[in-house]
Amino acid sequence: MRKFPFSVQILLGLVLGVALGFLARANDLAWLTSTLDTVGGLFVQLLKLAVPPLVFTAIVVSVVSLRGVANAARLALKTLLWFGITALIAVTIGIGLGLLTDPGRGVNLDPAGANAPKTTGSWIDFLTGIVPTNPIGAFVEGNVLQIVFLALVVGAAALLVGEPAEPFVQLNRAVLTIVQKALWWVIRLAPIGTLGLIGNAVASYGWDLLAPLAKFTTAVYVGCALVMFVVYPVLLVAAGRLNPLRFFAGAWPAIELAFVSRSSVGTMPVTQRSVERLGVPREYASFAVPFGATTKMDGCAAIYPALAAIFVAQVFGVHLGVTDYLLIAFVSVVGSAATAGLTGAIVMLTLTLSTLGLPLAGAGLLLAIDPILDMMRTATNVTGQAVVPTIVAAREGTLDRAAYDSAGKRDLIEPVEHERLAPVPA
Repeated sequence: MRKFPFSVQILLGLVLGVALGFLARANDLAWLTSTLDTVGGLFVQLLKLAVPPLVFTAIVVSVVSLRGVANAARLALKTLLWFGITALIAVTIGIGLGLLTDPGRGVNLDPAGANAPKTTGSWIDFLTGIVPTNPIGAFVEGNVLQIVFLALVVGAAALLVGEPAEPFVQLNRAVLTIVQKALWWVIRLAPIGTLGLIGNAVASYGWDLLAPLAKFTTAVYVGCALVMFVVYPVLLVAAGRLNPLRFFAGAWPAIELAFVSRSSVGTMPVTQRSVERLGVPREYASFAVPFGATTKMDGCAAIYPALAAIFVAQVFGVHLGVTDYLLIAFVSVVGSAATAGLTGAIVMLTLTLSTLGLPLAGAGLLLAIDPILDMMRTATNVTGQAVVPTIVAAREGTLDRAAYDSAGKRDLIEPVEHERLAPVPA
């Protein structure tokens, strides 16, 4: 397999996984479905295992390496601004597609049989979720936003303390080096993980569930595709003066893994690797990518809630006016932060529905096809999480354009890349 580029290995795993998934579904092979589920689940678990120490140590080292909190604050503000800009564009596309396609018209579903999801969104979740009740809990639960918050505070404190904090900073550099080394062992298993993840998805869900909701599903996929392959490339050209093809060549392994894993957090180590390979400085990428993995969700928090809210309103016979569409846009741009301490697009959808006064039970109508929708939503999320740092770095003049132009020519797991990702000495 080492004779093939890493992205080709993942593609081969994807094709083989689809074939095995159809085989398991067509012949009702429960043992094969269970095996695929175990293989895929174990791979995502291994990736998530590395996330807490990777995020904490990388951000602490990055903040100290920035040499000044003012610079970090400026980059953070610009990152948030671009998060908002792209989210606004994405939700506008979602609303436009909803008005164009009327996804809830003619749907033969019984609303009376739908139940509200157990997990719902709330505007106070951001305030209660960003600060952990105790530091250990954030690591045990794998709450990335809380870990980012802790790392930023600790890194800033270490920066201000100076020389006395150097042993602590050196410890973080050492741990970061070890975690990165172990992590790339796991990432080498991505083709096998991809096989298990997509195979289980095909075997478990197939395409049978899509029939009653074909119009809605198509609208979600088209909306995500428009954002990924039209909006993002236009922004790369217009705002960053960058070739979009080079971007996708460098970021594609992360996008592929996001599609099959349905987890932005699980994909985060590969996303960060891809962003750094595109020439974004590691000091900035170590902050922007983990932060984006919890708050930058153009698929889950913009396109999908907009289309789903219109769908639910039409199924329940509720008329939406201009004010309602403005509320959808507001929730999509600001509300993703309110769900950052939680997980899943369903949480974001319930936040949107409750803000509009629509029945929360409407979200239950879409639960059956949620895994199929989540693949494209997550791929869109991760693409946005890679696009924004790339644009910001390009506009700041810190992007290594030579690395960007050659990103697709270098394999994600080339040994030389491991050396480039080693922590920068103080």
